[in-house]
Amino acid sequence: MSILRRKLLWLIAARAAVVTLLLGSATLIRSTSPETLPIDPAAFFAVLGITYALTVAYVLLLRHAERHRWLVDLQLAVDAVIVSAIVYLTGGINSYFSSLFTLPIIAATTIESRRGGVMVGTLSCALYVGIVAAQYFGLLGFDPTIGQPLPALKLAIFTVTLNLFGFGAIAALTGYLAEGLRRADIQLQQASDQIEDLQAFSRHIIDSLTSGLASTDIEGRILTFNRAASALTGISASDAVGADAVEVLSLPPEFRALFGAHPERPRLPRMDLAFKRKDGRKIELGLSTALLFTPRGETGFLLTFQDVTEARRLDREARVQQRLAAVGEMAAGIAHEIRNPLASMAGSIQILRQELPLTTEQSQLMDIVIRESERLNETIRSFLAYARPQRHDMARVDVRRVITDTATLLENNPQVSGAHSIAVSVPAPEVWLQADEGQLRQIVWNLATNGLRAMPLGGRLTLETRAESGTAEAAGVVIMQVRDEGTGIEPEELDGIFQPFRSGFARGTGLGLSIVQRIVADYGGEIQVTSKSGEGTTVIVRMPVHAVPARRPAVTEKAS
Repeated sequence: MSILRRKLLWLIAARAAVVTLLLGSATLIRSTSPETLPIDPAAFFAVLGITYALTVAYVLLLRHAERHRWLVDLQLAVDAVIVSAIVYLTGGINSYFSSLFTLPIIAATTIESRRGGVMVGTLSCALYVGIVAAQYFGLLGFDPTIGQPLPALKLAIFTVTLNLFGFGAIAALTGYLAEGLRRADIQLQQASDQIEDLQAFSRHIIDSLTSGLASTDIEGRILTFNRAASALTGISASDAVGADAVEVLSLPPEFRALFGAHPERPRLPRMDLAFKRKDGRKIELGLSTALLFTPRGETGFLLTFQDVTEARRLDREARVQQRLAAVGEMAAGIAHEIRNPLASMAGSIQILRQELPLTTEQSQLMDIVIRESERLNETIRSFLAYARPQRHDMARVDVRRVITDTATLLENNPQVSGAHSIAVSVPAPEVWLQADEGQLRQIVWNLATNGLRAMPLGGRLTLETRAESGTAEAAGVVIMQVRDEGTGIEPEELDGIFQPFRSGFARGTGLGLSIVQRIVADYGGEIQVTSKSGEGTTVIVRMPVHAVPARRPAVTEKAS
């Protein structure tokens, strides 16, 4: 309901109450002391009846008042006319009801401000002067005084002047107050609009932040939870507000000592913490804490946090790359200092074995030396394959053929027993990738042999490939996936599986996964490893379709 209709409704209710009060009091006075109220009852009750009828009409026309403002002016003017009729019927100049003229003036000022007060005040003065003039000059045939003598003309003029002054003063005062109230309402509305705009602007700024932001009171109960915080945690703002921040954000228990009033505030932490979203996905949150100050002092805390899962993964990969680069620099020295003397020793042992008469025990010792020399040479060869830049014979390769050929070779591998099974999952259309075919085979072979070694008692090894179409921003990718049902990898060991010489198998060199990681990184791809101890491991390699291999600085092998 609008303000105007609400004011008119109050006016209609007040008018009905005043009319009822007048009717009741007049009836009571007439019944007890007829001489004290010398009026014609029929005319008086007729005026009150007309007033009731108009009240009903006003209620029916209330919904049209905003569209037709003249209905409001007419209603206020009719009120002044009705009061004039009551004053006329109760004695005119001698009436006890002359003060009723102030009621429509006040009502008009309240509803129509200064304009309405001036209009109804002027009309009331004119009607009152007209009533008195009609009495003294005999302009009306009906004499409402019913035998009551009129006061002297000078006294009548004084009375009229006094009443007119009162009407005018009431109109001026109420108009002034109404105008001040109207201006105050406008200013209040403007201030309210500004506050709402400021609150909305602040809310938009907070919700536009890409970082999660939560504010708490001094005890750690969440007061606000922005849109990014809900997106990061999967928790709606309605569920978070009012809850304990330690529970909502899975904060460490020592945070409880931070919250609350302290004479000496503990150092505010900045940390990374593991967080499990509402949908079950695990992420890493980078959290920072700040005190919230107001003129009253410390009133709460601001908790800002971001999803740093990808950033931390890249940091770990960068550290691995740094370690791998340092290992690569050692490769040339190892080749010079070990490989060449080793080849000489192995050749000399073979010549001595052929030329010298040896006992069975001596022959076995010679075989051990030769075999271990070959194993050490194979380790150095793998090391150099990892560290030395490769020739990239780039061609358009169907990755399906690489997968199926590798599966065929594995089926004839001595490591495969009857308890093993090898499954291949490839799509019907070709899966093309611009790459060096030898390097692709090396990736699949190294991952597949690792999967077999992880299943010494048997199990299923699955090799898969598929293509994913690109977008306007990025080209498509080819996915190669190797999944085993082996022993799995402990979570704390996942970060170190690509480091050289960290093999989980008895006779492994620890370079297979390092070589895979280096090749994939050269092509701008990525490797994702998921594993659960006792259930197996899945390795997913994503390679861009049109990647250009990076050129590493050459590591030359020194000749002796």
